[in-house]
Amino acid sequence: MALGKIKADTLEHSTAGSLDTKFVVNGSAKAWDNNNTGSGGSLTSTDSLNISSRTDVATGRFALTVASAWANSWGAGSNEYNILAGTSTNTRVVAADADNTGTTTLNGVKMFIASTGSLNDGSRSMVIMFGDLA
Repeated sequence: MALGKIKADTLEHSTAGSLDTKFVVNGSAKAWDNNNTGSGGSLTSTDSLNISSRTDVATGRFALTVASAWANSWGAGSNEYNILAGTSTNTRVVAADADNTGTTTLNGVKMFIASTGSLNDGSRSMVIMFGDLA
């Protein structure tokens, strides 16, 4: 059985108007992960999209590997994709980890205590990634 293609430059809703498909392609998250960065090296995911593995790098640092690579490497001034991250507690902050990235598939993330800046494990984190896939 042959597979077909749908080509469209615009999506139109019967009552809500229309939208150029470039906003769907370029404006959608390309990867995300919801995980528990527990202490003692336990890094478990509750759900994800385009994440092939998770690695506990060190206290407060973990890496997410995407299944479909980015078009460009992150870090070293290129910043071709963006990471938005958060945590389930207001005492911790989650952010991209520029010291733990640099490839088209590896995405470093760090978690630290907001009041002290100390790297710390032990909270659920949510990471969303935007950018162009290869």
